[in-house]
Amino acid sequence: MASINSTVEKVTFNMPKDLKQDLVRLKNEMQVSLNTIYKNALMEYVKKQELKKWEQGAIKASKNKEYIAQSKALAESGAEIYEY
Repeated sequence: MASINSTVEKVTFNMPKDLKQDLVRLKNEMQVSLNTIYKNALMEYVKKQELKKWEQGAIKASKNKEYIAQSKALAESGAEIYEY
């Protein structure tokens, strides 16, 4: 029988008992499910990692003389830049 929501996948992982106890207390205080806490925490982690990759790319680009020269040439050319 097919799942009603096939975009959801069950995941199992291990965590320290004291962390789980802290999460259960938080769950009770916030009146939300552990699933909600886990999902929100993981979504935030992914966002932070993506931002970190972009920041590292910007740092690399800012140190690349060829990239800087091409950027300046493009800016001075008067060409229109389109965002997608």
